[in-house]
Amino acid sequence: MMNERVLVFFGAHPDDETFGLGTTLAHYAAAGVKVYYVCATHGEVGTVDPEYMKGYATVAELRLQEMKCAAKELGLSGVLYLDYRDSGMSGSPDNHHPDALAAAPIEQVAGKMVKLIRQIRPQVVITHDAGGGYGHPDHIAVHNAVERAFHLAGDQAKYPEAGPAFQPGKLYFAVRPRGLMRLMIRVMPLFGQNPKRFGRNKDIDLTRMSADDYPVNAVIRLNKRDIMTRNKASACHASQGGAGPRRGPFRILRLLEKIQGPRDYFMREYPEPTKKREKDLFEGLE
Repeated sequence: MMNERVLVFFGAHPDDETFGLGTTLAHYAAAGVKVYYVCATHGEVGTVDPEYMKGYATVAELRLQEMKCAAKELGLSGVLYLDYRDSGMSGSPDNHHPDALAAAPIEQVAGKMVKLIRQIRPQVVITHDAGGGYGHPDHIAVHNAVERAFHLAGDQAKYPEAGPAFQPGKLYFAVRPRGLMRLMIRVMPLFGQNPKRFGRNKDIDLTRMSADDYPVNAVIRLNKRDIMTRNKASACHASQGGAGPRRGPFRILRLLEKIQGPRDYFMREYPEPTKKREKDLFEGLE
C-alpha cells in the first residue's frame, strides 16, 4: 500500500473529468495509478436537447450516467460526489439556490473534501485554477475549498470526525498558458467562432481567460493512446457536445492540440515550486 500511487481530481461538474483533464487522467490511469474524480455537483443547470432526455427523468440523472460512462473509458478507479446543486453561470438566479455549491459555506465544502482525502489518501491532488477556468462560480468554489481542505486534511484537530489525518504530498491547479489562450482567440474567428461567446450556450468569454497569467510548473506530455481514450470518454458526454469533437468549439481545441502536441499544463501550489518544470506530477515523491 505504501508504494501505491493515488491521484484525485476535484472538479465541479459531470464532464470536467473529461473535457478538462481527461487526457492526463487517462494517462495516469493507464500507467497503473489509482485515479479518482470527486464531482461537486450533478450538473442540473446544463442545457440538454430533448433528444438526449429519452429514458431520463432529470438532467442530473442523464449527466451522471454520462459521467459514469466517461469514467469507465478513462479507466478511473472511482467517482465520488459532494452532492451539491449546479450553481449555473455567474449572475444567474441558480447562484442563490439553497443547495447550490456557490451558496454553500466553504467550511462545509472543505469538510466533505477532507473526509474524502483521508479515505482516498492521494499523494497528488488536482483542481481548477483560482479563476475557475472561465469564471464559473462552481469551479471557483471548488478551487477555494480544495485549497483549504488540502492543508487541513493532515491536521487531526481539524474535522476530527472525518477520519485519521492524512497529508497529501502535492497540490496542482490545471491551467492554460496565456500565450496558448491568445492563440486560440486569434484562430477562433477563422472557424466562425466568437471568443466572447464560446461554449454550448455561448455564455463563456474566453478573452477573460487570456488575461490570467498563471505560472506553469509542470507539463505532462501525452500520447496518441491518451488522446484516443479521452475522445472515447468525450463521446459519452453527448448531451454536452462531446460526441462531435470535429465540430464546433472542440474542433478548435483539437486543432491546437495537433499544433502544439498533446500536453496538459499545471501550476504547483504546494510544495513551493522550483524553477525546474516537472514532467511527472509524482516527481519527487517517495
